[in-house]
Amino acid sequence: MISNSMDRKKQNYTDNKYFYQKIFKLVIPIALQNLLSAAVNSADVIMLNYVGQSSISAVSLAAQYASILFMVYYGLGTGATMLCAQYYGKKDFYAIRIVEGIALRFSMTVSVLFAAAALLIPKQMMQLFTSDAELIGLGASYLRILSVSYLCWGLTEVYLAVLRSMGRVAISTVLNTLAFSLNIFLNAVFIFGLFGAPKLGVVGVALATSLSRLTELAGCFIVSAKSTDVKLKFSYLFQKNKLLFQDFVRLSLPALLNDVSWGVAFSTYSIILGHLGNDVVAANSFVVVVRNFGTILCFGVASAGGILLGNVIGENRMEDAKRYATQLMKLTVASGLIGGVLILAASPLVLRFASVSDTARHYLKVMLFINSYYVMGAAVNTTLIAGVFRAGGDSKFGMICDTVDMWCYAVPLGFLAAFVLKLPVLWVYFLLCTDEFVKWPWVIKRYRSGKWLKNITRENLEEDAQAGAQLP
Repeated sequence: MISNSMDRKKQNYTDNKYFYQKIFKLVIPIALQNLLSAAVNSADVIMLNYVGQSSISAVSLAAQYASILFMVYYGLGTGATMLCAQYYGKKDFYAIRIVEGIALRFSMTVSVLFAAAALLIPKQMMQLFTSDAELIGLGASYLRILSVSYLCWGLTEVYLAVLRSMGRVAISTVLNTLAFSLNIFLNAVFIFGLFGAPKLGVVGVALATSLSRLTELAGCFIVSAKSTDVKLKFSYLFQKNKLLFQDFVRLSLPALLNDVSWGVAFSTYSIILGHLGNDVVAANSFVVVVRNFGTILCFGVASAGGILLGNVIGENRMEDAKRYATQLMKLTVASGLIGGVLILAASPLVLRFASVSDTARHYLKVMLFINSYYVMGAAVNTTLIAGVFRAGGDSKFGMICDTVDMWCYAVPLGFLAAFVLKLPVLWVYFLLCTDEFVKWPWVIKRYRSGKWLKNITRENLEEDAQAGAQLP
């Protein structure tokens, strides 16, 4: 009995050691990418801080469309990862290429639509968020230039997501580092007029973003040319497999709809705040930057956990997947606590730095405190819904949960509080920030049920496709 107990403890120690070695190999590069992304957003705010409060507010509102697009690409990327990670576990590269092509078809369609809207009707797009004529004009000029970046972004996000699903996170980290570093440098050049360049303000921010996205896409094609198994090729768009397409629609599209529904609802928060005045918009611009830094590790754990669990499930190691999910939740709670502490620690510096009105400064102080605990709610839900559940092919639950939570609870509550009850601005913001905690009971119950754990791969896909092609 004692010997068996010691053997189990030794096995658990070995399993946990393996898990942490694997997870941190994925978490560190992904967290670095999140850090760089947050750094670019903060650089925009920091540099525009010297231009004026209106510029900060306009870019913050216009960037909500980029946030929605990000959720589309993130949904397509994690949806593709859901399938690709499991197929990589069984080393089926044919299936991975087909899934990449399907995801690219969807992403390019969305990119073209958003780019056309940003180029042709940017003022109407801004009018959804604000009635301030100055903010509409500044935001429209920003969106028009940014339209180019949308076309590049969809391609790179899908390709890099597929590479990450196979554990090749270092490649996306290097490309993101290149793009983000270039973005920050060009921001400074075009905002401050360095090296003889004109001072372009918000237009300079959009131009810097578009040029950096083009560079990142060029880097993807260079990586693709050297890859031996999965490339970024337009020919993938035309490769078809009926079974995989059905799986993608059934499993990946709920993930996409989940993230888009969540992203649009979150942008609706900005619509609500945007109609409550310039001061709260300016304050929220800084809050978003700080919150992004606070959630870097949380979201890194969620993404890395989804990849690792997907690979393990694809290998049919179900018991290991259950144990790893438990360890992942422990890491998530720790990362949420760290994120909250970072937000609190950064608050004095942000309050001292921000060039905003006294009213906006007061809003900023309280909103930062609210976000210091809000990140824990976001960390747990993101890890479970976008990481654990999707790794096991359970994307429909998250879609239903988030849609009901955001559109039946948070958004109506925000409109009611702001425009019917006309509550003070900070009460409106507080109520909006209860959304993550409301869904905890259902999300945690789903996790404990184990219903999310499924192997979603198919056998002999390439052989079946070849046999079908040979039929008369």
